[in-house]
Amino acid sequence: MDFEAIFAKLYPSLFRYLNRLTGDPDVAADISQEAFVRLLQRPLPEADARRWLFTVATNLVRDWARAGERQRRLLRDSYRGPTPPARPDESAERSLRIAAVRAALAQIAPRDREILLMREEGFRYAEIAEVVGVAPGSVGTLLARALRRFAAVYAEQAEGGGSTETDANLNEE
Repeated sequence: MDFEAIFAKLYPSLFRYLNRLTGDPDVAADISQEAFVRLLQRPLPEADARRWLFTVATNLVRDWARAGERQRRLLRDSYRGPTPPARPDESAERSLRIAAVRAALAQIAPRDREILLMREEGFRYAEIAEVVGVAPGSVGTLLARALRRFAAVYAEQAEGGGSTETDANLNEE
């Protein structure tokens, strides 16, 4: 196979095809080049080169389009925009809830606190069991008990502190 002859003969039409397909001459040039590099790595009879190049180039354009769509979707989904500043009353309420959660956590047993906080951070039961030093099968029961103890302390504080909120919301921190 005379690669230089094939390149000279097929590059212009492949580039035009890809430029029309993508609408971007830079992308068309990059994909053309990639297709020819792949042809160089896989010598074919000259009769099959044109069909093979256009097939490979078309597939590369599809890959390029999928990657671009993924990028656009990730950018769109990750952009949240500027966060408006919290109103003073919301900020004060949030600070009070955080203080109440921290106070309730401080009043429960250290193991209960550790288990609850690890679960909030996304640890799996097996990981919690390993860190705390218990059997993996007992983590669910320990978590339920720790949550009940936390909720009781939190509710008791809410009653004594004048707050009506009894939800134990660990995500406030």
